[in-house]
Amino acid sequence: MLNSNRYSQLVIVRKKGDSTTQMGDNLLQFAVSREPVASLVLDGLSKNLWLSSDTNTAVAVPKEWNIEPQRATPEIVRYEDDVPFNWEALRKAKRDSWFVVSNGQFATRISSELFHKVLAEMPADVIAVNAKAELLAYREKIILASRDRVAGYRRCYLDFVEPVSVPDSWPHHIFVRAEVVEFLMAHDILHKSFSCFVRECLSNSLELHAINVAGTALDLGAEEGLLSFCKTKLNFLTDSHFPANGYRIYDSVSDVTGTISGSARLMGKVLLGKDVHIGPNVIIVGPTIIGNNVRIGQGAVINSSIICSNISVPQNQLLQSKLVKEAQCDWKRLAQYKSNGSKQVSFADLNCRANVTDVFRIWPRFSYAGCFKRIADYFAATIVLILFAPVVPFIALAIKLNSSGPVFFKDKRQGLHGKEFYCLKFRTMTVGADKIQDKLRVVNQTDGPQFKMEDDPRVDVVGRFLRDTYIDEIPQFFNVLLGQMSLVGPRPSPESENTLCPSWRDARLSVRPGVTGLWQICRTRQPMKDFQEWIYYDTKYVRELSLKMDIWICWKTVKKMLRKFVGQF
Repeated sequence: MLNSNRYSQLVIVRKKGDSTTQMGDNLLQFAVSREPVASLVLDGLSKNLWLSSDTNTAVAVPKEWNIEPQRATPEIVRYEDDVPFNWEALRKAKRDSWFVVSNGQFATRISSELFHKVLAEMPADVIAVNAKAELLAYREKIILASRDRVAGYRRCYLDFVEPVSVPDSWPHHIFVRAEVVEFLMAHDILHKSFSCFVRECLSNSLELHAINVAGTALDLGAEEGLLSFCKTKLNFLTDSHFPANGYRIYDSVSDVTGTISGSARLMGKVLLGKDVHIGPNVIIVGPTIIGNNVRIGQGAVINSSIICSNISVPQNQLLQSKLVKEAQCDWKRLAQYKSNGSKQVSFADLNCRANVTDVFRIWPRFSYAGCFKRIADYFAATIVLILFAPVVPFIALAIKLNSSGPVFFKDKRQGLHGKEFYCLKFRTMTVGADKIQDKLRVVNQTDGPQFKMEDDPRVDVVGRFLRDTYIDEIPQFFNVLLGQMSLVGPRPSPESENTLCPSWRDARLSVRPGVTGLWQICRTRQPMKDFQEWIYYDTKYVRELSLKMDIWICWKTVKKMLRKFVGQF
C-alpha cells in the first residue's frame, strides 16, 4: 500500500454558469457559504478520499463567492482565472508521490485498499478516477444488448476496479504524478473544460488512463446529495462539541442552553446554532442541523433535515428529510413527502458496506401480512406440535441409536429484517457433516449457493427417511411459535446466501422465513435454473403475499408430503 504522506490534495469547487449566478441559485455555492452547513461541507471535502488525516489538503473556491475562513476546516484558497498549487507540499513530496485534484461537487468514498494497490501498479502519468456503487461487493451488473435485451449479468463478490474510456466531463478525482504537476501549472488548464485538459495531456505525450473504482459518490449540487452528506457527516461526529465556531451537538433537550421549551424533545444527534428558540411540544429527530437565529413554532416536527440561519418554522409544521435555506418559502410544498420512490445513499453505503437490509415491502399493521398471519402461525404451530408430540420420543430414540450426536441440529439463519436465529431440525447427518461440505462442492448438482447431491454420504439411514418424508423439519414449528419463522415464507437462509443478490435478500428478509414456501412447491430442478427459480419465486411470494396464496401453498405442501410418505412403503 502507498504511504499516506505521499499525497497532496487540491479540491476544486467549480462555478455553475457564469459569474452572475446569484446566491440560492447554486446549491453548491450555498453549501460552502452558509453556516453551519459550510463547516460540515468544507471539512468533509478535505476528507473526500480515504488517503490519510495527515494529507496536505486545500479547498479552492471561486474568488467572488463570499466565504470566510472557518476554524478547524482545511486551508481555503480563492481562484479567479487560475487555480493555485501548494508548491511547498510538492517540494517535500517524493518522486513517486501523487498530487490529487478532486472535484468539489462530489463527496466520495472509495475502496481504499483496492484502489491503492491498483494505483501502485498502474504505469500512468495521469489517472481519471470515478467512484461507482455498482462495483461494490455483492452487487449485480446487467449487460444489455440492442433494444434493452439482457445479454448477461455479472455478480460481484468483491470490490473491484474496471478500466474505462476517458470521460467527457471532470471526474471525481484526477491523480497526477508529482514529476508532471509542473506541466499542469505551466499550461493553466485546471479551471478549463476537461476536454481541454485531456487534449493538453495527450499533446504533451502524457500517459492518461481512466478507471472506475468501487465506492459511492454524493452530488453536493443536488438537494438529496447535500442532505445525505451532511447527515452522514454529522453521524460521524462523536465529541460533545462541534469542532467549529462554538456549535454543539445535543442528544437531549436537557443539555440545551437558550430559549427551549421544557416540553420539546430532541432525539439523536442535533447540531444547534446560536440563539435558537424552540417552542412547546416540538420534536426534533437527528441527524438534524439547526442554524443560527432559528425560531421553531409550537408542535413542529423536524426529522433528518437542515434548517439554515434566520428561518422561522411555522407551528405544527412537518419536515421530513428537507433542506430549508430561504426565509421565504412554500411551507406547504416543503411538507409534502417525496413519493417518487427515490432512495438516498445510506450511511452504510457511504462507508462502502453492503450488508444493510432495506425494507422491500411493508404492510398495514392490521392486515393479514401485518398481524393476522402471525396469529394463524401461532395456532397452526401449536396444533402441529401437539399432533406430533407422541412420535417425537420415538424419532429421537431412532436418531440416537443410529449414530452418536445430538437429536437436534441447529444452524444460524437470518429472519425478519435480517435478525439472526437458530433454525431447528432433527439431525439427519453425521456429526461434523457441515464442515466437509466445501470438499463435496465439486459434485454439487445444483447451481447457486445451495448444495444437493444424490446419495449424499453424510446422510445416515434414519436421516434419509426423515428427509424423504419431511419429518426432519417438524422442530421448525418451535421457531414458528417463537415468532422467528412463519408457516409459509421464503426458505430460511444464512447470511452467506443472502448476500449473493441484494434485491432478493431485501425481498425475502421483509417477511419471516417459512417452513414451506412457493419455491419449495414450484421449483422444477432444471439444470442451471434452480437458483433463478429460487430468486423468482421468493420475490413473487413477497409481492403477492395473501391469505389465499398461503392456503394454496399449504394445501400443495400437504399433498406433496402425503405422496412422499406413502412412497416410502
